[in-house]
Amino acid sequence: MSTVASPGATGAGSTTTAVTVTRVHRLFAAQGKGSSVSALEDVDLTVADGEFVSLIGPSGCGKSTLLRLIADLDQPTSGTVEVFGKPAQRARLDHDYGIAFQQAGLLPWRSVTANVELPLELHGMDRRARRDRVGELLELVGLSDFAKHYPDQLSGGMQQRVAIARSLAEKPKLLLMDEPFGALDEITRERMQNELVRIGAETGAAVVFVTHSIPEAVFLSDRVVVMSPRPGRIVDVVPSDLGAAERRDDSFRDDAAFFHTVARVREHLHGTPVSGIRGVENQ
Repeated sequence: MSTVASPGATGAGSTTTAVTVTRVHRLFAAQGKGSSVSALEDVDLTVADGEFVSLIGPSGCGKSTLLRLIADLDQPTSGTVEVFGKPAQRARLDHDYGIAFQQAGLLPWRSVTANVELPLELHGMDRRARRDRVGELLELVGLSDFAKHYPDQLSGGMQQRVAIARSLAEKPKLLLMDEPFGALDEITRERMQNELVRIGAETGAAVVFVTHSIPEAVFLSDRVVVMSPRPGRIVDVVPSDLGAAERRDDSFRDDAAFFHTVARVREHLHGTPVSGIRGVENQ
């Protein structure tokens, strides 16, 4: 069984469980004459309240499938998924989580303000309260000066910040993110990683983050969960142990501890020791 237990004090230091995945399997039925596909097999995972956990593994290993199960956008073939002690469906109906994808998914005919306030509008919040909340969120993501702009007037990174603001609109205790920076250039991507560290620290939300990038996973996370090729299993977990979020800025990317942890994740991902890592870790 693939088991990843949450440490007693992680992220915000709480032992409350944000996500509990228990013995989950996801089998996709055969199409036509093809054979069935096992996307996930016997997956156990816990994420603590306020903890940032990244899922990393080769393409097709089930990272996004696992995220979709947590979000109740798909259902497991067997096993259970709970969010803050509730079935995933109940958590979705209670708006306990926000979600962001690789594409920002903004409505081009709505302004930045109107895009961010959309979930609040759909759930009946009055106009004044919506505008107050949107003002807080745009300040949080550094876009107060762009409230009246439209998506086609924004850069890719700015569009993603709008999408993150929208995902936080209803003050969720959990943020689910599926490669939100994957389509950005490297400079913008690193800037957005810095922003996400700051936003996570300020909101205290737990985060489950899917990525293909080892440095990104290490920079952002309290723990990096490494998954196997299909059928997806959790083969190991690497705690970052890199200190408080305030330390994680551009200069931290040159820190020896950062490079050591990247090497450890790469070793677990590829299943073989990375040249030099043993000697470095034993110094």
